[in-house]
Amino acid sequence: MASSLALVALLLVSCAVVAAAATKYTVGDTSGWAMGADYTTWASDKKFKMGDTLVFNYAGGAHSVDEVSAADYAACTASNALQSDSSGTTTVTLKTAGKHYFICGIAGHCSNGMKLVVDVAAASPAPAPKAPSTTPTTPSTTPATPASPGTSSGLTPTTPATVLAPPAKQSAGAAGLRAGSWTMLGLAGLAAVQLGLF
Repeated sequence: MASSLALVALLLVSCAVVAAAATKYTVGDTSGWAMGADYTTWASDKKFKMGDTLVFNYAGGAHSVDEVSAADYAACTASNALQSDSSGTTTVTLKTAGKHYFICGIAGHCSNGMKLVVDVAAASPAPAPKAPSTTPTTPSTTPATPASPGTSSGLTPTTPATVLAPPAKQSAGAAGLRAGSWTMLGLAGLAAVQLGLF
């Protein structure tokens, strides 16, 4: 469940990054979509990518924006246009990589320069975010040794622990010590060694 939520969050962030990275281009800048403009020069220094938008500004009804095939672009014909608009403000989102061809479909306008080719680069994958480390850190379980009075460094010398082994064989009726007693004896012996009683 947590990994699913993390994946959804990652996808949302990726979409936001792609959306934020898209560029809006006004075709022809201040000249707009008009006869006599040089759209080849206008497009030459731009790097179009998927998700970018083209905004064509022109007098509605006086011109059109027609997306056409390469052959229709060369022939300046809009009879088989992929899409067409003559509203006065046309916005086209570049959704696929490769060359996109636009002309004005009004007779004589394309041959007077109202034609544009944009070469759209494929979207480059965003760098994958680093996954958080899943290796837990283990805190130290070694207890701190208190400082002995009179030592300048605050450290006490370590004394090897004495480990007492339980008897090799123990019968139910024997008078031997049980494991719990051995543990207590071992702890008492350690304390005695630490206190210097032995």
